[in-house]
Amino acid sequence: MFQKSIDKRIRIFFLLLIFFLLIIVLRVFYIQLFEYDKLNEKANDLWSRNLPLKADRGLILDRNGIVLANNITTTSLVIIPSQIDDKEYASKVLANILNISKEQMDKHIYKKVSIERVHPEGRQLSYKIANEIEKLNLKGVYLVKESKRYYPNNEMLSHVLGYVGIDNQGLSGIELQYDSYLTGVDGAIKYFSDAKGNSLKLSDIYVAPQQGMNISLTIDYNIQVSLERELNNVVSMFNPDMALAIVMDPNTGEILAMSSRPTYDSNNFKNADTTTINRNLPIWASYEPGSTFKIITTAAAVEEKVVDLFKDTFYDSGSVRINGTRIGCWKPSGHGLQTYLQVLENSCNPGFVKLCLLLGKEKLFSYINLFGFGKKTGIDLNGESKGIIFPLDKVGDLELVTTAFGQGVSVTPIQQVCAVSAIVNGGNLYKPYIVKSIQEPETNSIIKSNDKELVRKTISKETSNIMKYALESVVARGGGKYAYIDGYRIGGKTGTAQKVENGKYLVNNYIMSFMAVVPSNDPKAVLYLAIDNPKNTALLSGHTTAPIARKILLDIIDSLQIKKQPNGIEKERQWDDIKYMEVPNLIGMSIKEAINKAYPLEIDITGNGDVIIEQSPNPYEKIDINSKIRVLLE
Repeated sequence: MFQKSIDKRIRIFFLLLIFFLLIIVLRVFYIQLFEYDKLNEKANDLWSRNLPLKADRGLILDRNGIVLANNITTTSLVIIPSQIDDKEYASKVLANILNISKEQMDKHIYKKVSIERVHPEGRQLSYKIANEIEKLNLKGVYLVKESKRYYPNNEMLSHVLGYVGIDNQGLSGIELQYDSYLTGVDGAIKYFSDAKGNSLKLSDIYVAPQQGMNISLTIDYNIQVSLERELNNVVSMFNPDMALAIVMDPNTGEILAMSSRPTYDSNNFKNADTTTINRNLPIWASYEPGSTFKIITTAAAVEEKVVDLFKDTFYDSGSVRINGTRIGCWKPSGHGLQTYLQVLENSCNPGFVKLCLLLGKEKLFSYINLFGFGKKTGIDLNGESKGIIFPLDKVGDLELVTTAFGQGVSVTPIQQVCAVSAIVNGGNLYKPYIVKSIQEPETNSIIKSNDKELVRKTISKETSNIMKYALESVVARGGGKYAYIDGYRIGGKTGTAQKVENGKYLVNNYIMSFMAVVPSNDPKAVLYLAIDNPKNTALLSGHTTAPIARKILLDIIDSLQIKKQPNGIEKERQWDDIKYMEVPNLIGMSIKEAINKAYPLEIDITGNGDVIIEQSPNPYEKIDINSKIRVLLE
């Protein structure tokens, strides 16, 4: 009986043992089959370490592939504290090389971590410092590749491009707006060590970093260079509080150039004050536009047919009164009897008072709204303002008439450029944009692109044609004469807006501006230039901004390969104009005949023959009378 009891217990024991062994086998089978990857990853984490390799950001290029934002390779210091044999010595020599205190270095050396990036002192090291560290050949001290953003043109386009932080994260401009596309995927060198940091004899694994996407802008490098040069000249000549310029393709909304002063170097943004780096003035600045706003009022009046610019007239005595307030013309004696085209040419405020009274506040403000004022344009840059427009129920007669000539309202430069572009392109208001496309860096295949986006129709094509002629007339016969370019049809309008501070207009403190269209009959570019409080100059925008705009327009003509336009409005000459004359056709003439024919132009002769076979400039071009004609003899 006792023996049977023992046998039974043994059998039960063996059954339980077999059961537990079966559970263990099934468990091992389950782990191997279903949880292997998970547990293998955890095991690898215990003995694998990463030396990080930062990925390059994507390039930023202009519309023709010129690099505007690039990367340069630098090195950074990484330490593995457990691998360092003599920590005291390592801390001392590294602190000396990095020019920091030993106490600061101790915080990294004695840190109980598997891997430590020395930040920020050991980031983006110069070649000299990196070479000194490499020569030490210290165990546990590593130099790893790191990418640093580099802007080859320094200050150029800085507010548009923006800048990046030390970890290559976008902090402003395109760098911030498109950071998710520009940021690459970091790589690493994986090595293996035990819990004490001792290296294991396993092969290192290299995981290559992946560069971010490239971005092509609508910017034209050559036009941008022109803007930067002329704004630098503005600062040198006039010491303004600020200056800005925009060039846009009126037929698409593409921004061809954009810049402002004060500016900063994107490579050294820490040296600039926060006000400068955070304000992209062409889209942020909001101020009274002055007489450039008369383009809007005139377009509305033409579209509503309240006046015929060429037939209807207005008599300017020098001023008008509205509700007891005198509205004066810049010419105290007045312009006398004028057509409304001449009212625009002469920028006559009393004439615009009459014009807006004919329109009425509902119609005028409906067009202001239609052209996009009081709202953001939606340009793909951060920091855009929307300006300030009177609520219609707050508009009295005085607010109405001052709005007509650009006072009392606050608008942004980009709003003005978009509105004028719509006026000259046939009436289409387009959304402005500055990113043309985003490309995959290896294949250059486009993964995303922007195209023109119609916001709405504003005016008819007929009105647009009238306005193009009117703006050309302003440059040929009115206040924009200093922007006139012989052989090219330039449209434009000056603006001189008195600045407001604490609700009061400042004395002798103006924002002077110029809006230009080239060519006026078939617009390819709209330019807006503004100078805030220029010093040491006549307080007339036609004398201050128009000559500078002309220089930029010449570069636009060259960059966009705009050909000369026939049948332009002849310039009305002034006493201070350079005298021009048409070059005669001298080909086939003798020298004696040519000298008589070309007088007062001088002739520069090349060759020894008797008959002229070539000449420069070509026949019928207009040149300065102090110029020479170069001729080649047969």
